[in-house]
Amino acid sequence: MIGIKVNASGYIALVQGVAVTWSHRAELSGAAEKLIRGRRATRAFRPEPVPEETMRAIFSLAGAAPSNSNAQPWRVEVVSGAPRDRLAAALRAAHAARRTSVDLPYSDDMYSPTQRKRRAAFGSQLYGALGIGLDDHAARAAYDAESLGFYGAPHVAFLFVSEQDNPRLAADVGGYMQTLLLAMSAYGVASCPQGLLSFYADEIRAELGVTGGKLLVGISFGYADTIARVNRVNTGRAALEETTTFHG
Repeated sequence: MIGIKVNASGYIALVQGVAVTWSHRAELSGAAEKLIRGRRATRAFRPEPVPEETMRAIFSLAGAAPSNSNAQPWRVEVVSGAPRDRLAAALRAAHAARRTSVDLPYSDDMYSPTQRKRRAAFGSQLYGALGIGLDDHAARAAYDAESLGFYGAPHVAFLFVSEQDNPRLAADVGGYMQTLLLAMSAYGVASCPQGLLSFYADEIRAELGVTGGKLLVGISFGYADTIARVNRVNTGRAALEETTTFHG
C-alpha cells in the first residue's frame, strides 16, 4: 500500500512499506552522482583477482539492466586465470599477423567533426600521460598491442549481442554495459571497455568455445594500480547544451 504523511523530519513517501525522506533522497542522489561521475576507464591494474563472490554479485546486479520488452539480448563471457592468459597470447598473435575479424562494422568515418575533436583531445591526454608523442606512431602501435593483455587486469568480460547484429539489440547491450560498469564501481572494482578487443572476434570465439552472437566489446576489470600515471587521466564531458535539448 502506498501512502504519504508528514512528520518532524519532513515529507515521507511510503513506497511498498519503505519510508524515504527528502533528506534521504538527497543523500541517494548525491551518492549516485558521485558513483556516476567518479567512474572512469582504468588502464593499469594490480594482479590480484576479484573474489568470485564479488564478481557474481556484480554481474547479478548488472542483469537488472533494462531492455526492450525485457528481451535481455546479451550474452556475457567472463574470463580469468589460465584461459585469460591463453586468450591474451592468442589476441597478440592475431594482432601481429594483422588477422582481424569484426562482427559489428567500425570506421573512423562514422565520427562527426565534433566527435573527432573530442577523440583527438582524449588521445592527447592519454598518450601524454604515457610519455608518447602524438606523432610517435611506433610507440602508439606498441601500446595498442600491449593493451591486448587487458592492461594487466586479471579478468575480462566479453559482451555479445545475442544472435543478431541489429542496432536496436546492440543498444540494449550498451545499456547492460553501463549498468555493469557502475556495478563494478559500486563494488570498488575498476574497469576499462576496450573496443580494440572486438576486432578479434573469431579468436575470442575459438578460445572460449562461443558459437553464437556478435561481439560488441570487451571489458577488462580488476583493482586499479593507483600509482600508474595513466590512471590519472580525467576526461571531460561536453556541456549539457551541446548534447541535450529540452522541449516544452
